Amino acid sequence: MSVDTALAKSENHAFSPCIVIPCFNHGAMMSRVLERLAPYHFPCFIVDDGSDAATQQQLEALVTGSDSLHLLRLPVNQGKGQAVIAGLRAAAREGYTHVIQVDADGQHQIEDIPQFLELAQQYPHSLISGRPIYDESVPKSRLYGRYITHFWVWVETLSLSLKDSMCGFRVYPISETLALANRCVLGSRMDFDTEVMVRLYWDGVNSHFIPTHVTYPVDGLSHFNALWDNCQISWMHTRLVFGMLLRLPRLLKRKLAPRGDHEERHWAGVNERKGMYGMRFMLSVYRLLGRRIFNLLLWPVIGYFWLTGRTQRQASEAYLAQLQHFAKSKGIALPVPVSSFRHFMRFGEAMLDKLASWQGDIRWGKEIDFAPDAEHALNHDIERGTLILASHLGDIEVSRALVSYNGKVKINALVFSEHAQRFKQLMEEVNPQAGINLIPVNNIGPETAILLKERLDAGEWVAIVGDRTAINEQRGGERRVVWSDFLGRAAPFPQGPFVLAAALRCPVKLMFVLREQKTLRIHVEPFADPILLPRKERQQALQQTVDRYAERLGHYALMSPLDWFNFFDFWQLPIETPTEKN
Repeated sequence: MSVDTALAKSENHAFSPCIVIPCFNHGAMMSRVLERLAPYHFPCFIVDDGSDAATQQQLEALVTGSDSLHLLRLPVNQGKGQAVIAGLRAAAREGYTHVIQVDADGQHQIEDIPQFLELAQQYPHSLISGRPIYDESVPKSRLYGRYITHFWVWVETLSLSLKDSMCGFRVYPISETLALANRCVLGSRMDFDTEVMVRLYWDGVNSHFIPTHVTYPVDGLSHFNALWDNCQISWMHTRLVFGMLLRLPRLLKRKLAPRGDHEERHWAGVNERKGMYGMRFMLSVYRLLGRRIFNLLLWPVIGYFWLTGRTQRQASEAYLAQLQHFAKSKGIALPVPVSSFRHFMRFGEAMLDKLASWQGDIRWGKEIDFAPDAEHALNHDIERGTLILASHLGDIEVSRALVSYNGKVKINALVFSEHAQRFKQLMEEVNPQAGINLIPVNNIGPETAILLKERLDAGEWVAIVGDRTAINEQRGGERRVVWSDFLGRAAPFPQGPFVLAAALRCPVKLMFVLREQKTLRIHVEPFADPILLPRKERQQALQQTVDRYAERLGHYALMSPLDWFNFFDFWQLPIETPTEKN
């Protein structure tokens, strides 16, 4: 992949890299490093880790007048690890997704950056690291010391997959690395590179390696202290070995898992966690013993899924962190305390709401009601075929209670996953006369449009979610998405639902069913009548339409933050993988 291609791809915010260079008294060498980086035109954060006055002046001169160079100063020397974390935080504030770490001493083969970025785009949630190829300039003591570290890293991870843990030439996924740094104290000096890689591995973040030449310049400046740094590294390995023992069952389970189980996948390509038997069991509990016993049993069930669902738990934590950061920046107080466990519990409670809805136990005025102005917005087109732009925020399926509110409403739910067949099967077992018809599709094509047009012409309503990309929603190798700001960060939204809505030329409404204390509130608001995408201004009109949807989605997410049921990294566009069979 060429550098121009990498830059072009970064502009759509799906993959947005920048460079971080930790610097401590490397002023004399920094200009050469920046000269080698110049052809790549990446934004660069230089972190001055408490350097002397001469280096400060040299760095100031280098960044003066440059739009792409940013200088961060730490008041006192805190070590390479703290400097890298400071750079990661600065990059995150500016909206970047990945950081290329380059050392300031000129050792690294900077010309390999395109290869690093190509692999980082293929594995956006992994750590990409150099695997050094040394020449005669490498000090023998440093070379032999690496083999000792390799051995202990293999012990600490029970894996030979970490080929080299000491190379400082890397591409870090920002969200995963900062989530780790926020949770635990990492080594701050020469122990940082190894510790962060091992702990990311423990968190399920894979590392991929690229061979790269490493040269020790004759006039290079090294801050390695043979006595002090070796003591720190020894203490780090002691901590990591004990950490490995605490994680032994999980590491053994991971080691025995089928190869490829830990790679990033599209959300639709991940198997459901064997939910049908559990759903039937919980349905039986609800029918026989009632909601109170159901809620008691929900705690250990959700506790199990929270403890074992590492990928979903990390996605929940990332979403909540982004939402809290955005709310704080806007001066918005969240209505409820948030945590990933509470988030999982709310999802479990929503499953009960589904069961109750399917059984017809959701009653108007008691369990469910309209938000202010929602009833008027609903009744305005009650007898016209209407398209509902829904989402995975809240429980749109509970809207089947609208059948008991007004027998004229029949809602067809279009869903982008064959997994929906399971829920459709269970729903029909519970209530064959259920008012919502699930229509599973893998993409939106002419056949889908014709089917939906028939339903709309018959006066029925169609609900379609606008917040998930279909696994094969692509054209010419490019995913058909529109990047739009969601909670302060660019996220991919599918084009399909909005293009379909425009083609159907029908009234379009937004609908969210959110839990507010003990009541489910139906929020309805008009969106367009119809959505217009003029041919000459199609892309601009589509962008404006998606932006408006994303803004309203964010608005309701802040109203009910735990009702967000997208348990994957919403702000990344996953690599495409074939849907797996269960």
